[in-house]
Amino acid sequence: MNEAQIKLKRTESVLEQLIPEALGSLNDNRLHELDIIEVKCSRGKSDAKVYINPAEFSEEEKKTYLKLLRNARPIIETYCLKDQGWYRCPKFTFEFDEQLKKTQSIEELFKKIAKDKGEE
Repeated sequence: MNEAQIKLKRTESVLEQLIPEALGSLNDNRLHELDIIEVKCSRGKSDAKVYINPAEFSEEEKKTYLKLLRNARPIIETYCLKDQGWYRCPKFTFEFDEQLKKTQSIEELFKKIAKDKGEE
């Protein structure tokens, strides 16, 4: 891993800690319960995708949360800038991480296959 990759990982790690703190500082209690799974920065650190645990949210709730997060994005970015003393902060894009659900459904399929083979 070269120096640039190390800096990128360090930035992602810092953001994974700062974003929940920033959400906790907001007045909207609905945003306090969101679980940040991962932050992926672009190579130049100008953009960052923030992946959120979809938990048991319905599609309508997800849309509501994404709208709230889009509106709160400047406040969250300012929080990160002030906390770290950075010159600029990546522009955040919030998404629910659907990979977690896909992984769980694949695991369930494997268990079902194993169970079916055991019955034969």
